[in-house]
Amino acid sequence: MKIKLTLLTLFAAFAFTASAQDYKNSIGIRLGGGYYDLIGASFKTFISDPAALEFNLGIRPSITYGLTDGITNVSVSGAYQHHFPIGNIEGFKWYVGGGAVIAHTSSSFDDWQGISVGIFPTGGVDYKLKNAPFAFSADVRPTVHAVKTYFNTVYMNGGVTARYVF
Repeated sequence: MKIKLTLLTLFAAFAFTASAQDYKNSIGIRLGGGYYDLIGASFKTFISDPAALEFNLGIRPSITYGLTDGITNVSVSGAYQHHFPIGNIEGFKWYVGGGAVIAHTSSSFDDWQGISVGIFPTGGVDYKLKNAPFAFSADVRPTVHAVKTYFNTVYMNGGVTARYVF
């Protein structure tokens, strides 16, 4: 009987502290500041109350760096995010997680072109508007790339995202 009462108390405590997710799916645009994406499409889906998956398809258009030929990147990334409420502000959460990115670099310079694969931890904030079907987020993704392109190191990547919630 004591065990049942203890389990009931723990369940009740968890139920009062747990917060429901504010939306299930969202799609929108991510503006990034990294070397492999500048603008991209973003899709986020919650797979449980605190857990979400985010997928991005990004492009960084031709960059010349003072050279005659440019460098263009196209990337696909995916990340797991675990969300936590921020105080008592409805719809406002912070998250941590990690993910991976695959990028293709096009350039007339052989040393800079090819496929890049990277991994990153991620952290950020997410806010769902209370009376409108929109969510906004900001994140940081320090990414470690491992290939022969000019990505051969750790680069900071951050971004802001605006999404339509459905």
